[in-house]
Order: sequence, then C-alpha cells, then structure tokens
Amino acid sequence: MSNTATITIRPEFEADGIGKAKTDDVARKLTLFERILEMHGVRKLTILVLLIVAWEVYTRWSEVSAYILPTFSATAAALYEAIIQEQLLWMVWNSLTVLVAGYVIGLIIATILTTAATTTRFGNDILSTLTAMLNPLPAIALLPLALLWFGLGVDAIIFTLLHSVIWPVALNAHVGFMSVSETQRMVGRNYGLRGLVYVAKLLVPAAFPQILMGLKIGWAYAWRTLIAAELVFGGSISDTSGGGGGLGWFVFSSQMDLRIAHVFAGLFMVILVGVVVESVVFNAIENRTVRRWGMQAR
Repeated sequence: MSNTATITIRPEFEADGIGKAKTDDVARKLTLFERILEMHGVRKLTILVLLIVAWEVYTRWSEVSAYILPTFSATAAALYEAIIQEQLLWMVWNSLTVLVAGYVIGLIIATILTTAATTTRFGNDILSTLTAMLNPLPAIALLPLALLWFGLGVDAIIFTLLHSVIWPVALNAHVGFMSVSETQRMVGRNYGLRGLVYVAKLLVPAAFPQILMGLKIGWAYAWRTLIAAELVFGGSISDTSGGGGGLGWFVFSSQMDLRIAHVFAGLFMVILVGVVVESVVFNAIENRTVRRWGMQAR
C-alpha cells in the first residue's frame, strides 16, 4: 500500500459586495446625556434621589405613624432646623475631629505592625496572633474598659477607635504584601532594595489596591464605632470635655425627646458624611493612584 497522501488544493474565492470598513460608530462623539451618565457621581446621586422619592411617596400614602417613620420633607425641615438652631454642623465637626485623631494613630500602629510582619518572621507571628485574638472582638465592647482606664473623656473613644482601625488596615496591607509576585520581589532585590526602602518603594505601590481597601474598611468601622460610642456615652463625655457633644449624641438626645424627625435627620447626616468621604477623599486617592497606574478599571 502506498503511504502518499492526497493534497487537495481549494480554488481561490473572492468575496464581492464588501464595502470599505467604517469606524464612525466606534469613534463617534458621545451625546450630552451619555457624557452625564458616564459620571460616577451623577449615577450615585440619581440612586439617592430615587430612594428619597420612594421614601416620601411611601410615608405620604401609607398609614405609618410619624413617630415610626416621618416623611423626608419633615426630616429635611428638621435637618435645616438642627443646622441653624442646634449647631449640628459643629457636632459633626466634633465627631470628625475625634475620628481623625483615632484614625491617624491607628494607621501609624498598623503601619508598624505590617512592616514588622513583612520584614521579620517574629513580626509576622505577632500580627497573626494579635489579629486572631482581637479582630473578632467588637470595638464597642472595649468602651466600658476604656472608660475605666481613661475616664469620661475623648481618650476613651480614641482608644476604642484604634481597635476598629488597626486590624482591617494591617490585615489588608499584609495580604497585599504577600500577594506581590516573586518576580517583582526579585527585581527589587536586584536593584538593591532592602528593609524599609524595599517596603516603601516596592511592596507599597504593588499592593496599594489592597491597602486602599483596608483604609476604606478601617474608616467605615471607625465611623460607625464612633457614632455607637457617642450614642451611649456622648453626653457624659461632652459634659467633661466641654465640646458640646457629637453627632451620635445628637441622635440619642433627639430620641429621648421623641423628636423622631430629628433622629432621622441625624442618621441622614451620618450617611451623608460617609458618602462624601467615600466619594471625595477615597475616589480622589483611587484616581491619582491605582486607576492612573492601570491597576484598576475606570
């Protein structure tokens, strides 16, 4: 038998009727409406407006009591009254001042722990042990102990905030450092990077998306811990410090006076502060770092 294979030559075929390629639709200019929809803040604002409209419609057309759920218009009026007559913005400033102090101190401690865990085995053991012990513990549960140690003052709340900030920031940063590829690590070593310079110039930029996520989580945990602490002990702390109380104390005192619209106004302000920090501060950091570097989709 012959092992020769039969080679089939296909006839040439030329397609007719194909026009010139056009790229007009790909390169077309966006309309004004499409450009507006591309704005991330506009889409968030649209969702917020829809929620407000649904809130107003539901409370006006249902039989729910104003002592359970007031209308948004009543809440907005209470918010305006609290800003003009009750120094609500000053209370927000008091809360943010305490929050920033605790947040910055927590970041410093988290940075020290993460750096030690990245550069030494003993530091890694310390971080893993402390996080296993303390991370499951709710931060607000430490407030009674903090009051025994530091008394009725701002220091007790700052101590509680540290617990909310340190562990999410340190854990996310450490996981980000461990996820840096060995190729990048070898490049850094070949350039002579060692110790803190190695961490600052190689590990931090490579792991910054994970670090930024830890900063966001730490901020959110600290903000809600602060409001919870002020709800319980805000009045006593404000009396001793002379600061006039914070946003959480405004919500609690309004509830005690059965001013439910003011309670919702205070909660709305809590949400508003969180949205502003997320949309302005952290989005600006993302745009200037991970998105600019191409590490995150726009």
